Amino acid sequence: MAKVYLICGVICSGKTTMAKRLAARERAVILSCDELTKALGDDLGDKHDTIALRVQKYLKGKTVELARLGVNVILDWGFWRAEDRAAMSEYLSENGIEQEWHYIKVTPEQLRRNIEHRNANRGTSDYYVDEGLMAKCLAAFEPPSEAEIQTRFVKK
Repeated sequence: MAKVYLICGVICSGKTTMAKRLAARERAVILSCDELTKALGDDLGDKHDTIALRVQKYLKGKTVELARLGVNVILDWGFWRAEDRAAMSEYLSENGIEQEWHYIKVTPEQLRRNIEHRNANRGTSDYYVDEGLMAKCLAAFEPPSEAEIQTRFVKK
């Protein structure tokens, strides 16, 4: 059975960059909710959150399927809420899948630089981050406890 790597951090903290590095090092496939949701269109409007939840449910099943086939998986999802992290840990454990949590913590200064860079150089899965979206995302994020995370990165 393969391992699942889960990346936790606020929007624009560097999760996708970390996921790409991990993928190369661990020979893993990256499953990104943002990438799939964005591929469905930029005009999801009020349906965005509902569709994002459906995407997560779908990718959750694919994660187990891939791990059972011996493929390492990286979940580049953010995992902003403690409840979501606990539910995913329980789900993977129930399926006998080894997991490793990574958390990226960024300083406010680094976060501003990351947002500026992202907005100027958006990739296929990147949303434009304005002040309203940033405030919404920061308000929704629950930093993980020491017990939840195996690997921590602090970007200054």
